[in-house]
Amino acid sequence: MIDLTQYQTIIFDCDGVILNSNFQKIEAYRNAALEYGASKEQADALVDYHVKLTGISRIIKFEYFLKEILHQTPSNKSMAELIQNLNSNVIELLKSCDIADGLDRLKSVTPNNKWIVASGGDQEELRYLFADKKIDHFFPEGIFGSPRSKHEIIEQELKDDSWKPALFLGDSLYDIQTAKKYNIDFVFVSGWTDLKDWQSVCREYDVPSTPALSDLISID
Repeated sequence: MIDLTQYQTIIFDCDGVILNSNFQKIEAYRNAALEYGASKEQADALVDYHVKLTGISRIIKFEYFLKEILHQTPSNKSMAELIQNLNSNVIELLKSCDIADGLDRLKSVTPNNKWIVASGGDQEELRYLFADKKIDHFFPEGIFGSPRSKHEIIEQELKDDSWKPALFLGDSLYDIQTAKKYNIDFVFVSGWTDLKDWQSVCREYDVPSTPALSDLISID
């Protein structure tokens, strides 16, 4: 069984870990591209890239979309339009998505741990959604997201040794790679992931998994 009390900090990804939002995000990206004027095939290509780069900032994904799929030069105007399209869709679609069971119970067994969110999602959007869903109080140490990458969040927000040791709870390859880069323990949360063949990925990187946060306390 994993001893959660050994950690000073627990770092949570959002989509697929705290919120059942991965597949809603897929539709939000598709809608954002279509509203921009892309064809169905071009929107599908953006979705494929988004899924491949789950956990990465939307800025990187939209720059790729404009350059490589639409063959346009990204501008402040085009990027702002795409981001606004995505934000509107995300807010609408994620307001009704499920919240992970067991946050209260997990908090009760880790009362002295620092809890932070490090997400690829837009930071202001995340803070709005967490407040709307009344779960922001679980994360007094911070809810962080794009435009900073998860690497930048960890480097800038967890600068000293007071946050170590830490546990990262995520559901993407990028989450695993981030944890490995900073020598952070990792558990893969599999129940809502959109990562194909995640079992093989966990074996390759030698990380444990759990179906949901509510099962975390009983991991062997």
